[in-house]
Amino acid sequence: MSARTDFNNFRQSVDTIKLGKVLPDAIYIHESALGETSATIQELIDDLAEEFAPDHSWNVVKFYRKDFKISLLSYPSFFEEDFPTLRRALSIDLVRNRSRTVNYQASSNPPILHRKELLLSKTDSRHKEFRRITQQAEQAGLYEKGQKIGLQKDWGRLLQQKGFEISNGRLVQLTSKPRPDRSDKVESIERHRTAIHRDTLSAPMQFLGRAGYLNGEHSVFDYGCGQGHDVLELEAHGIDVAGWDPVHRPGIAKRSADLVNLGFVINVIEDYEERRQVLNEAFALANRLLIVSVMLGGASKTRQFRQYRDGVITSRNTFQKYYTQAELKQFVESTLGKGSVAAGPGIFCIFKDELEEQSFLARRQKVQRQWRQLTQRDRKPSHVDVQDLIDCNEGLFQDFWACCLDLGRMPANDEFERSQELRRVAGSHRKAFLACSELYFEEEFEEARSGRIEDLTVFLALSFFERRRSYSRMPRSLQRDIKAFFSKPSAAYDIAKLALFSVADTEKITDVCLEARERLNCGRLEEDHSFVVPTPMLGRLPGLLRIYVGCALQLFGDADGVDLIKIHMTSGKVSLMTYDDFQKPMPLLQTRVKVRLRDQEIDWFFYDQDHPPQPLYLKSQYLLESDPSRDAQIDFDRTIASLPGIDLTEFGPPLAELDELLAARNLTLSQLEERYFDACRKVEKIKD
Repeated sequence: MSARTDFNNFRQSVDTIKLGKVLPDAIYIHESALGETSATIQELIDDLAEEFAPDHSWNVVKFYRKDFKISLLSYPSFFEEDFPTLRRALSIDLVRNRSRTVNYQASSNPPILHRKELLLSKTDSRHKEFRRITQQAEQAGLYEKGQKIGLQKDWGRLLQQKGFEISNGRLVQLTSKPRPDRSDKVESIERHRTAIHRDTLSAPMQFLGRAGYLNGEHSVFDYGCGQGHDVLELEAHGIDVAGWDPVHRPGIAKRSADLVNLGFVINVIEDYEERRQVLNEAFALANRLLIVSVMLGGASKTRQFRQYRDGVITSRNTFQKYYTQAELKQFVESTLGKGSVAAGPGIFCIFKDELEEQSFLARRQKVQRQWRQLTQRDRKPSHVDVQDLIDCNEGLFQDFWACCLDLGRMPANDEFERSQELRRVAGSHRKAFLACSELYFEEEFEEARSGRIEDLTVFLALSFFERRRSYSRMPRSLQRDIKAFFSKPSAAYDIAKLALFSVADTEKITDVCLEARERLNCGRLEEDHSFVVPTPMLGRLPGLLRIYVGCALQLFGDADGVDLIKIHMTSGKVSLMTYDDFQKPMPLLQTRVKVRLRDQEIDWFFYDQDHPPQPLYLKSQYLLESDPSRDAQIDFDRTIASLPGIDLTEFGPPLAELDELLAARNLTLSQLEERYFDACRKVEKIKD
């Protein structure tokens, strides 16, 4: 079958394309470069153009990498303007063999094309000139917010802010607004001074550990390992690890490994092309996944130093490129031509295998639920031989039932390690399942099944938020889940899509927040605009709220280290708060991150001497009734709330004002904290 009529052939043909502007979901190629594609691709374009665009009013082809579609795009000023505008888009649906045209000729805000040299062959004489324009834009900081430059009006506003304009189709610096010094004239940059001493694993390595990748089954290569602290720590735990660094370990050969860490490397490279080269080389060495991390920072950070190219020169004469989360994602994906997964602030994972990526994302949404100890029901089963069978093989059946609860369904043969032994004893998994259902708590299985359906709905909804994944390209375990819980993929997709769309329903979000606070008896409702919950409570929230927060975490990364999550009910925002020590009765706010879902941007707020950290009052609201420190926390909160003149209706007074209120009662915060810890120690002693 041809690439026009068969999706698999189409995808395979698109995958052979080795040039163009490669994005996670599409490849853009100028018509002049089509001669470097396969004969199948050229024949396909000729065929479609003849049928749907006989007037040849296009010069750019957009190949979809995940959908059975192609678009023929018209940029009439492609060669004349530095950033040409889209005038006409002809989208061809190869499934239905029909087309749709969108005309931007009369639009006041058409799309803009950037990095146009990528659409040309590298042998094209104009490639070098267009690359120079892209470098000029990069050095001017015009690509720092990739999601803000796609349309003409947004692009125009950004140019004005940065002191530029488009004149006769060319990028021109305004003389009335001098540009910061970004010249290449600088003393020799001392890259070797960027390596720091650490006593613990770096943040990306800690993430890999939490995700289960540092269990000894995978080899690790640390690309740019600095002084090698991560390497030494992993070696001490018996992990197959090696590290290379151009300064500290130049004699170690670069090697491929299951996991490759490119930790805080590209942010200290002053040359943009070298950054791309290093990123590509590190990815080529990764067999399973590459994890990339950088320093984050915005304008307030860069203003502290002298600007140089697209970064700054620090006081130690080192270069730093401070990225935003969105900018790092755009750089990684545009360089590698693959999607990435946010693992934390300034940390992204890029998987070699899409199945591996989906399995990882599915595990992220799987809640680890606690079940009763596996004991039998009080009543006797109807078949005595079943009782005898289980009594003689108690450990085997308990392991099997635990596997059923974990999956929320009966496991396939290859999903239960002791399957062969079980089938020899019981005959089949189904017979074993029926026997367990008679003797164990079947209502727990129904609860497990409902929980797994919710987990999968959250996972699929979030996959729509990022990009849809084909059922046929899912891991086998996920295909089994969908078949067991939803009967067919389309039903699962419909439910997940409806759930994702419900996130935009502010009334529904508000109602679910109110219900969750009532059911869980944990968290704080701030009037009718937000619901604040402790991070460990996330898995116990209703599915709709898990999707709401999950959308934010797909942009931010892993929530490990975050103490409180604020769900803004009506404004489409999620705030993530981190405190100095959440074990204290009154921890101090250190970092607040606000994720704006509607424009997919992240705002960072740091608290220090210039911005005094706010104390967390009434912390008992965020503790479960089963928490052993809850009674001591309630006593502490009552003491604070009883101070004359204190107002706790909103955030409460700053720390300095609290100290004054306590001093008026001959008290200090340290005294109250010591009293709190004494009470906690007594509870622990009684428990022991």
